[in-house]
Amino acid sequence: MARLLRPLTRWTTYTRFLHLWVPMLVSSVWIFIDPATPWAPALVLPLLGLIPAVRRGEGVQAQVMLMRDGNDPAVSAISVVPSATWRDRLRTVLWLQARMVLGWAAAGVSVWLPLITVDLIRISTGYVPDDNPFLPVPHAHWAYALLAPLPLIALYGAFIGLGTLITVLAHRLLGPSAAERVAALEERTEQLLERTRIARELHDSIGHALTVAVVQAGAARAAGDPEFTDRALLAIEDTGRAALEDLERVLGVLRESRGPASGRPTLVEADRLLESARGSGAKIDAELTGALETVPGPVSREGYRILQECLTNVLRHAEDSVPVRVRVAVEERTLSLEVRNPLTAEIPGGPGSGVRGSGLRGIRERAALLGGRARTGPDDGDWQVHVELPLR
Repeated sequence: MARLLRPLTRWTTYTRFLHLWVPMLVSSVWIFIDPATPWAPALVLPLLGLIPAVRRGEGVQAQVMLMRDGNDPAVSAISVVPSATWRDRLRTVLWLQARMVLGWAAAGVSVWLPLITVDLIRISTGYVPDDNPFLPVPHAHWAYALLAPLPLIALYGAFIGLGTLITVLAHRLLGPSAAERVAALEERTEQLLERTRIARELHDSIGHALTVAVVQAGAARAAGDPEFTDRALLAIEDTGRAALEDLERVLGVLRESRGPASGRPTLVEADRLLESARGSGAKIDAELTGALETVPGPVSREGYRILQECLTNVLRHAEDSVPVRVRVAVEERTLSLEVRNPLTAEIPGGPGSGVRGSGLRGIRERAALLGGRARTGPDDGDWQVHVELPLR
């Protein structure tokens, strides 16, 4: 019993019925103007449904009055954008017609069913009404009082059923079109790709800064030289400041999803990475050839992150004062980036242990997204990362 009466405790039960009554306001006004043609407002609905903005208005009404709350997944199943195609316009016309028909049905049951209950009670007391077409009763009898609850039960069923029916029709006729669903899927995909890129940004930037700080702190503690300690602290400070700048860029993207990517570092700033690695003890032999400033923005930004991850892996997995050879070459059609350092026998798996981590996997993913390729692994006694990215 409690389950049957539960809809009476839901706010949407009443707002749905109110939604059905809204078209009746227009019809009621028209009946006062011309009682002989109560169906006239329905003739205007096809023209009204062809207006693109009407679909948006109907969608907003449906979301507010037919759905349970803003967290209901069904809310997103109702479109709130103007009609973009003739198919959308025709669906809107059908929706307006269905809403009008169901509105008339809701008005009829909400008026006549209570009146039938009242008349049944009156008949049971000895009065026979002659103005109710639904009760052709020839004479009064007390037993009619037993039938009085039935119209109210029917009203309750109509109350719930019509509200559910108009909600189902709203999903069918006001739901997103195929083009809108594709656009929503593309937007969702873009959001996921952006989150993945931001995760890589944080991994590369913060991971590099923490690696440099750990290596510098460990070297300073082991050296016991105040002058070396000062240099190590200065390197940690510079690396930390650069990491904070990168973090601000990433947070800027989070604050403004459409923010420009031009604020991210590029290969033109590669010297900052190389100096940071040198300050951590690595002996870097760097050779940068070609016009780095002419490299397209996406390629230059991803190349910077790839170089950053390579240097981070060297500092994390190799010995102190490890020699590193860095080659960055801008050629006619490709950007070539190579980082080599000797394998370290004392560390299990050497620097190659990072292959199973997210760092080198991220390098391969960055290269693949740009249509390039990346090779990582041992090569003639060295650990090598070789990346080629197309410039066009």
